[in-house]
Amino acid sequence: MAERQRVVARVVNGQPASDGAGVRLLRILGTQSLDHHDPFLLLDEFRNENPDDYIAGFPAHPHRGFETVTYMLEGLMRHEDSVGNNGLLTPGSVQWMTAGQGIIHSEMPEQSNGLLWGYQLWVNLPASLKMAEPRYQDIPAEQIPETSDLGQRVRIIAGEHAGVAGAAETLTGVTYLDVHLEPGATFAHDLAEGHNSLAYVYEGALTGVDTVGRSVEIGRQQLGILSPFGAVSLTAETGARFLFIAGAPINEPVERMGPFVMNTREELMQAAQEYRAGTFATKPH
Repeated sequence: MAERQRVVARVVNGQPASDGAGVRLLRILGTQSLDHHDPFLLLDEFRNENPDDYIAGFPAHPHRGFETVTYMLEGLMRHEDSVGNNGLLTPGSVQWMTAGQGIIHSEMPEQSNGLLWGYQLWVNLPASLKMAEPRYQDIPAEQIPETSDLGQRVRIIAGEHAGVAGAAETLTGVTYLDVHLEPGATFAHDLAEGHNSLAYVYEGALTGVDTVGRSVEIGRQQLGILSPFGAVSLTAETGARFLFIAGAPINEPVERMGPFVMNTREELMQAAQEYRAGTFATKPH
């Protein structure tokens, strides 16, 4: 009996957007077309060679109730926060920040020319973890394990692939892979049943199947949403590089207001009130 395969349920185009102090980016998840895909709230690509499009960066801003994952492919990004943490993201490195009960931080390009290219993913937290202690994981490029086999090279940022554990410690069941396929190669991955999964293509194109077995292409700067059951199998006829992201759905109400993501409107109002009063990220909870 043939193994059940996850199908490409939907293909979504990213939308140009601006965030921070005017950084131009492509918003892939968190748009009118696709507000969120539980447990993922937002996915942005910042990929600019013109310093005018990125140099103003993301000045100090608050977060509460979720995690941000920043993955750099090219360029330098300095992060600092309200309690004295700081670090420098370099090509191939990752910052996994658990905002939890609250943190105020900035993310500023530490360069004035050249290509700045990276991704930021927002991962929701369940109600039981939304007010967890904030923490950072700064993961250098050389600490991210890779596997290589049958025309595919996979960087394992989080989760597991081919029996190899990723670099990040996660509070929830999240998989985050950077996959490079040679022409004609197929990405195969065993994923827990019921986990939601996404494939964002940033070079080349991928091919999967739809619900009736027809071929479906996920092109460059497109997001493929896979069905939640079965094995993952995606082929790159002419080669591809893509982010594969998956996680267990939380199945709780999502209320969001800018940098705050909670379960109720009352919790959002509380976060905003604390921020205005200057007690945000300093008040014990």
